[in-house]
Amino acid sequence: MRLLPWVGESGAPCYLSTDDPGGRMSRLADEVETDLLDSAQYVLTEARALLAETGVGTRELRFTGVRLAESLRDTLRIAESRGYRLAPALTSPEDEETAVDAAAPRASAGGV
Repeated sequence: MRLLPWVGESGAPCYLSTDDPGGRMSRLADEVETDLLDSAQYVLTEARALLAETGVGTRELRFTGVRLAESLRDTLRIAESRGYRLAPALTSPEDEETAVDAAAPRASAGGV
């Protein structure tokens, strides 16, 4: 399951069930992620410039803060999604066996 970089109408996360990273929806999600990250970079650059100015008004600061929060939310969602997709590649077969062994119930010492 891939966490998509957008949410549904109710604000709930959207997921894509596919193993094909080259599929149409996967490519669309990749493009949206790229656009969101580019936008976040732009917002950060503009926010830094605004914050370097003296005499900036409350409205400008509020607007900038809202845009920064939106960009951070989008960037964190993308990082979470990419982390989920990296996790299987970072887990070796030995790690999986260890995790299965650790999760297996242990027999009691009384030999039940």
